[in-house]
Amino acid sequence: MSDELAFELQRLEQQRGTGTLHSGAGAIHLVDGAVTAADCPHTTGLDRLLIEAGVATVEEWRRARAGEPGGLLARSRLETFALLAVFDAAYFLLAAPAPLEFRPGPPHWLAAACRITPGALLHECRRRGNPDAPPWPVTLVDQAPVVPIRRVRRRRVVLTGGQAEVLAAADARRSIAAIARDLGRTTYGCLLAVRELTVAGLVEPPVVVVLPDPLRDRLSEPVRPDPTRPDPMLPGPALPIPPRSESQAPPLRRRVRQATSVAVPDRWEPPDRDVLVRLRAALEELA
Repeated sequence: MSDELAFELQRLEQQRGTGTLHSGAGAIHLVDGAVTAADCPHTTGLDRLLIEAGVATVEEWRRARAGEPGGLLARSRLETFALLAVFDAAYFLLAAPAPLEFRPGPPHWLAAACRITPGALLHECRRRGNPDAPPWPVTLVDQAPVVPIRRVRRRRVVLTGGQAEVLAAADARRSIAAIARDLGRTTYGCLLAVRELTVAGLVEPPVVVVLPDPLRDRLSEPVRPDPTRPDPMLPGPALPIPPRSESQAPPLRRRVRQATSVAVPDRWEPPDRDVLVRLRAALEELA
């Protein structure tokens, strides 16, 4: 957890600050020191959560963002999803230290429906556990694809509704964050589901390729042409071919083995009935 961000939230709570605390690519909105909303590029936005759950329509959300929340603030389920969105975004923002900047501003429009003290927010983030826990740390939620295991050993695995939904959406291309956005679910909930599916042997562990520092620096540097060397892409003079001396040994020749033809019988022998019976019994047992 980022100690700098946690300390800044507690400081703004004491000063009853109102505005936006920017942390990297995300932001936390405060009103009188209380957290009312949070944005994180790795998590599903509140608009997607509300629309997928049927709490609001696209037009109602657009009017609310424009300053006309109307009856959206009066809906009781709005507070629940607002809390989920704040906890989800804050968990990932606190896991990634970044430069902080607080900009005072007007109260966020969600202040009438959601207010969380920084102490309660930090307690919830700590309760969710270590963000770097294997096999899926939070740094991989938008980098590594979720690859399902097609062949599973014969054993009975009981899945929850959320696990089954995430497993069905895993296509070896989308990341955890992408699956969460497409399903309209929180990224933390999908992260937990993927971790549990990986332990159960239904999802492959993520493959992380880490280059050594010198090699990473060399790959990141731009290639500069050498003016003293000719460009290999441009035509140049033909290189002379050295004459072959008589003492030079002839090139080795590769011996190619001739393929032999295999006679195929015109008629196959009838299968053994006992083998077919045992095969059918084995298939029925596996079914």
